[in-house]
Amino acid sequence: MEKLNDILHELGISKVKLAKYLGVSRQMIYNYLELDDINKWPKDKKVLLLNLLGIKSPDEINNIKVDTDYIMNVETRINALFENNAKNEFNDSSNIYNGLNKRDKELLHNIIELIKEKLEDDSERNSDQAYHTFRYLYHFIQSLDSSKELKYILAYVAKATGFVKPLEFVFDEDDQFIFESIMFSGMTLYNNGGASKSRIAESHKRFVNQIEHRREEKMSRTLELNTIKVQALKELGYTEINEKNAAEVFEKIAEIQSRKVN
Repeated sequence: MEKLNDILHELGISKVKLAKYLGVSRQMIYNYLELDDINKWPKDKKVLLLNLLGIKSPDEINNIKVDTDYIMNVETRINALFENNAKNEFNDSSNIYNGLNKRDKELLHNIIELIKEKLEDDSERNSDQAYHTFRYLYHFIQSLDSSKELKYILAYVAKATGFVKPLEFVFDEDDQFIFESIMFSGMTLYNNGGASKSRIAESHKRFVNQIEHRREEKMSRTLELNTIKVQALKELGYTEINEKNAAEVFEKIAEIQSRKVN
């Protein structure tokens, strides 16, 4: 069973994902993996596991070699089942997939399922790491339109982890090429231990100062806009912005701002 656990770990198949594939609870997966022999598993679950691993008997587990091709084959098998299960969700016009084409539906479904799996697995360990990771990812997505380099970061990670070919450029090719080269140099320096905390402390200090300055500017701008909004509502005799008066209020806000410019 230790060999099976090692293989599942190398394949990146979590307890949550395996439970979903076998159609059992996460607790049941833990119970199965605590047994000393796969032959003690329920027959139908054992067959599903063997099919997933691409073998005919438990004895073949020790001969499994986890390489790129094997990982891809297992991923294909497990994703095929999940995709079939997802078809019913895609056909429900009242769900979140409404209005998306097939390719976009599949992408959104895969993202949601992966995040859900990670969060569920995180809760099993009583850890907040997954929560904070995806909270940061949420803010990253919120910021995507603010900087083209954020898209380049995504492309770099996809390439560095082997999911995308290194010479694929879907954005500005020259910009991506330069950015990826700089990222690679920086990551190489980091991974080789050439950037100690003491040597780059001043750089991080500038990083912090820049962020704090931007936050202060944003807060100042927010306060200014709120003040103008209150003034606009007061001049128009309203107490709040709603659907009926929104256009009029925004027009008044623009007018008040123009007074300050003049």
